[in-house]
Amino acid sequence: MTLLALLATALLFGGMVLYSFGFAAFLFSSLPAMQAGPLLRRAFPHFYLFVLVASVVAALCLLPDDMTGAALMGLVAATVIPTRQVLMPAINLATDTGRTRRFKALHTLSVGITLGHIGIAAWVLSRFI
Repeated sequence: MTLLALLATALLFGGMVLYSFGFAAFLFSSLPAMQAGPLLRRAFPHFYLFVLVASVVAALCLLPDDMTGAALMGLVAATVIPTRQVLMPAINLATDTGRTRRFKALHTLSVGITLGHIGIAAWVLSRFI
């Protein structure tokens, strides 16, 4: 179970880092903003679903050996749900209605949450050493 916990946590960490710093940056450097934005918007629900599934799997695999790590992965899972279901639609609405200040504030919050999730996954990974 420890190997599965390690792999699930590493997958979560790597997937979040790649999406956040690779995929999004690649889109905006490869496509005009008018194309990159809508494409990224379509990808985000899948990203959050990936984070949810990977964090739940990691939490379940960590449960027998590392209650702290399991709780932290559970925290990621619990916080990604409102991020996906409430915050993401609010960001999209702010974009659609031209509310730039609101978009910036909500986007900053979503970036902070994602960075927090990445940090939590990194810390849980460090516990395997």
